[in-house]
Amino acid sequence: MRSPSPASTSPSPTAAPTSPPDPFALARSREASSPSELAQRLRVIEEKIRSDDRPITAGDARLQQAAYRQLVRTPEWREPTYAALPDWARPIAQANVEAGAELRLLTAPREQLPPWQIVAPPGADELLSHYRGAQSEFGIDWTYLAAIHLVETRMGRIRGDSTAGAKGPMQFLPSTWAAYGEGNINDPRDAIRAAGRYLRAHGAPGDMPRALFAYNHSNHYVRAIELYAGRMRDTTNAYLAYHHWDVYYRTTKGDALLYVGWPPG
Repeated sequence: MRSPSPASTSPSPTAAPTSPPDPFALARSREASSPSELAQRLRVIEEKIRSDDRPITAGDARLQQAAYRQLVRTPEWREPTYAALPDWARPIAQANVEAGAELRLLTAPREQLPPWQIVAPPGADELLSHYRGAQSEFGIDWTYLAAIHLVETRMGRIRGDSTAGAKGPMQFLPSTWAAYGEGNINDPRDAIRAAGRYLRAHGAPGDMPRALFAYNHSNHYVRAIELYAGRMRDTTNAYLAYHHWDVYYRTTKGDALLYVGWPPG
């Protein structure tokens, strides 16, 4: 049998083009409508985090992040939310909200979105091996390195320089990298080792507040890192949840959620 001629072949259907997500609408879509809804969400998710047989999912962690961010932004919701949580969950929520509130004091909202690319981070197990390797080499608890990585670039999701010109997953100025870095400033393992080397040179592990202050000259930053590191010392599952946290950017128009693949096109 002859194959049909091109003229007689029906065209294949094509999918309708879809618009890329709006980062502002995406951020709003994860918000709760009331303190009671936030408390219920956090109770379920934090219960999973403290359990060894109920794995935390990416979706759980992203709702957790959105809930804490909403409480940071809406102080009047904090007390009713805390009151609705079980006793064991209340200090966990307070620590996460305090960390976020400290970081919020470091920056003002911007008018424009940043010129960053958002990429998928290295896997949680891969990064944990780098943190633990640096701990063995420099004597600094791995949770501090993970907390810095979380705050600086959401564990490698952000590709782009800071407004001060800092680069790479642990955000080093080129001059600082020249003094403390080995290898590639954009390589996760090399950057994490450089962070350990830098912290060790500035007082760690004996004086972690001093070392963290040298990393970023702000007591707000120091307190946030200590709080996130403390949660990860409580349970490695907290680290696994943080590893799923997305990149939010605070603007004069509200929060934007910069998803993996940003910018579109």
